[in-house]
Amino acid sequence: MTFLTQKHLSRRAALKGLGATIALPFLDAMIPASTAWARVTDRKLRLIAMEMVHGAAGSTAFGAKMNLWAPAATGSAFDLSPSALNALEPYRDYLTIVSNTDCRNAEAFSAPEIGADHFRSAAVFLTQAKPKQTQGSDVFAGTSFDQIVAKQYGNDTPIPSMQLCIENVDQAGGCSYNYSCVYTDTISWASPTEPLPMIRDPRSVFDQLFGVGTTPEARKARRRDDKSILDFVAESVGELKGSLGQADQQRLGEYLDDVREIERRIQKVEAQNTSGEARELPGAPIGVPDSWEEHVKLMMDLQVVAFASDITRNFAFKLSRDVSNRVFGPTSSQVAFHTASHHQERDDRIKDFQKINVYHVSLVPYLLEKLKKTPDGDGNLLDNTLVIYGSAMGNSNMHNHKRCPLFFAGHAGGRLKGNLHVKAADGTPMANAMLSALHAMGIDLPVFGDSTGALDLNRVVDQTAAL
Repeated sequence: MTFLTQKHLSRRAALKGLGATIALPFLDAMIPASTAWARVTDRKLRLIAMEMVHGAAGSTAFGAKMNLWAPAATGSAFDLSPSALNALEPYRDYLTIVSNTDCRNAEAFSAPEIGADHFRSAAVFLTQAKPKQTQGSDVFAGTSFDQIVAKQYGNDTPIPSMQLCIENVDQAGGCSYNYSCVYTDTISWASPTEPLPMIRDPRSVFDQLFGVGTTPEARKARRRDDKSILDFVAESVGELKGSLGQADQQRLGEYLDDVREIERRIQKVEAQNTSGEARELPGAPIGVPDSWEEHVKLMMDLQVVAFASDITRNFAFKLSRDVSNRVFGPTSSQVAFHTASHHQERDDRIKDFQKINVYHVSLVPYLLEKLKKTPDGDGNLLDNTLVIYGSAMGNSNMHNHKRCPLFFAGHAGGRLKGNLHVKAADGTPMANAMLSALHAMGIDLPVFGDSTGALDLNRVVDQTAAL
């Protein structure tokens, strides 16, 4: 029921109650009076790596000609309006588009691998490594981007990293074409032989972030009582507010309001899913909304509050599952996702698939705005975050891995300037862009996956002749 404080609050101070712990956002009271601002605002880098399956309409020959994924112009004077990235226009100063890169390690290298592109892609996206074809436990891929970052910085936070997903990824054993289901179940690998499980249920994420309940039984009892986590820390909140200045009180209040609003939304979903009404996703956990968009936004909000309270600085976020036949919102195509991705190279069907790409990207600004509005030192969270969005699939109708969709958002602590479209030379590995992004995260690796060199992600030129 107490928090620790001396002349200033510890960055690890927390609000504590019976079976609940809420880490605090960064407050002015955490800055020692004798410490210069510049010395205590060392930039703490955050990462959100998002994978979206099935490639992009812009990866087709027609789509590339019509600029359905990336804009026509390179450098900073690009027009996003024809592309799937149009919704990112308000954040172009934070946007780094990398086009025309390939994921060769997702291709078939031998005859038995032909046709299995969907069952390799997820494992390749953040590892840029070739997955071993096996249905046994001897899986092998590579250490993923997020886990390289976690090994570097993970000990600085209570939770080194978290792995989240939207679709069902709890299949066991073998999938198709003699590949283990684990290759499509996760995008996060602690080592080439250690795939990490992903969390689908927002309630599970919330409980992990805020230490709610010591046992599953205790957590169930709290939910039956319909209590808020804030009820358990009310005394600590009152004590803390009395020692804070006005600005800190306001910041703390807004943060706690955000936590409570997320909790309310989860409770509403759980109430709906236990009401006895038919569900669109009858096999999903009760904390999972039937609405794909609502689910994505809940997970995004949880990531932002985790960053604000410095519980973790690292998320892998899998937005779908290969061969998903989900139908999305009214502004998207009404054709099932995987079916739409096999457009038979018909212009009209490619344009329909483009609607799904546009819809998916349209949710990213929700996350970017939340990050931008959250103070972090002398800036905001988006200044100090790297967001990765992309796929190891290119033209899904051809099951190829060329011209794969990829963009970065955020300034990564000032190492990415933004407002840039880099078009790579034909045949450039996506791993080159990922290697450069690792460098932007302060990790000086000479090679990543099948990289052949780093791309310049701050140079305002067309790099098609660079290699």
